[in-house]
Amino acid sequence: MKSDNTQVQTMQWASLISDERLGLEHYRDENRGGVRSEFERDYDRLIFSSPFRRLQNKTQVFPLPDSIFVHNRLTHSLEVACVGRSLSGEVASRLLPRYQGEPWADKLNAIGEIVAAACLAHDLGNPPFGHSGEKTIGAYFAEGGGRVLREHFTPEQWSDLVHFEGNANSLRALVHQFNGRRPGGFAMTYSTLAAIVKYPYSSRHAADNGKFGFFTSEREIFERIASHLGLLRVDTERYCRHPLVYLVEAADDICYQVMDIEDGHKLKIITTDETLSLLLAFFDEKRRAHMREVMNRVTDPNEKVVYLRSCVVGLLVRECADTFAAHERDILAGRFEGTLIDHISPRAMAGYTACSELARQRLYRASYVVDVDLAGNRIINLLLEKLIEAVMHPERNYSQLLLTKFPQQYDINAPTLFEKVQAVLDHISAMTDVYALNLYRRLDGISIPMV
Repeated sequence: MKSDNTQVQTMQWASLISDERLGLEHYRDENRGGVRSEFERDYDRLIFSSPFRRLQNKTQVFPLPDSIFVHNRLTHSLEVACVGRSLSGEVASRLLPRYQGEPWADKLNAIGEIVAAACLAHDLGNPPFGHSGEKTIGAYFAEGGGRVLREHFTPEQWSDLVHFEGNANSLRALVHQFNGRRPGGFAMTYSTLAAIVKYPYSSRHAADNGKFGFFTSEREIFERIASHLGLLRVDTERYCRHPLVYLVEAADDICYQVMDIEDGHKLKIITTDETLSLLLAFFDEKRRAHMREVMNRVTDPNEKVVYLRSCVVGLLVRECADTFAAHERDILAGRFEGTLIDHISPRAMAGYTACSELARQRLYRASYVVDVDLAGNRIINLLLEKLIEAVMHPERNYSQLLLTKFPQQYDINAPTLFEKVQAVLDHISAMTDVYALNLYRRLDGISIPMV
């Protein structure tokens, strides 16, 4: 029998972990000093940025009530970063013994710093009103008033618009050189940027779920990053994920699902008994008995839920770390299928699926959640209509008044219509829920400033 000597091509940690900065490739300050790594600088740069602060007034899932605190995009991103750092530490502890003696092995200690920064940035491009706002923008071009503009764009540009995607917009928010800003946008490290691109291909390859990783305008930048880091190509237009994407994705999945259940309990959509039962189901009977013993020491139902939630997060972190370590070769070779959550143990998967199903049936379809989705749809549609009309016809009196409201960083005088429309989308995506609502009221004549 003839032996198969074909070697599987794989990505290499030595090149995957790089502190090269976008826009500053030819500049390096060796005398900067300090104890922070370049990846820690990424994290700090995001924390102190205006786009990150604006996430505090953007809907995660539930509308932000007056009396009960639930998660918004900011608190979600901070929690994802915490879980991502813990998950990465677990992974690094499993990988380091494998590569002991390799000259680049110390680079693995940076995994937690890279993933934490990427977790902070993963929702930076999401528009107001949660995922509903994201869908509304794409629908405006696919089935709304924006359909009449199709003839003005190339097929690739039109695909970007009708599939508008928060993930791709997050990359744009980080790398685009807005007016008055430096080259490279945030000038983040290549590894941090690659770690947020869950779908490393353009909108032309968006599947039924409409997901993709970068707009036409950022294609060259992503390809440069991918080439530098040694990401494998699937074909001429698609790449394999950077391995750390799986850790960012898992941290997001864990927080999204488990924290939504906690919020549902705080909002009294889910009873305490239901919530405790859901979270206890992740564990075997022996562990459950111990947990009940611990919970008997407190009477506050919220504290009981917090305790169980922390246990569930810890369990999922360990299981996802085990999965990553067990499948590292397939991940580096671009052969790993699904998410890390897809490969956790049957008991944990059953618990996760039960939480997901309950959230889908009773949380995401709650009456006031749908009401906000409907309102957000109307608000964003009107903003798109008015702002796109203004950039297309700047000579009109109303347009001239409205264009004075645009922040200077957005290039409404760009040479092409696609770039002008992107400036509108950049502006709307950056808005908080409250800002979008107030602007809608002014443009629709519902509210006028006091004279």
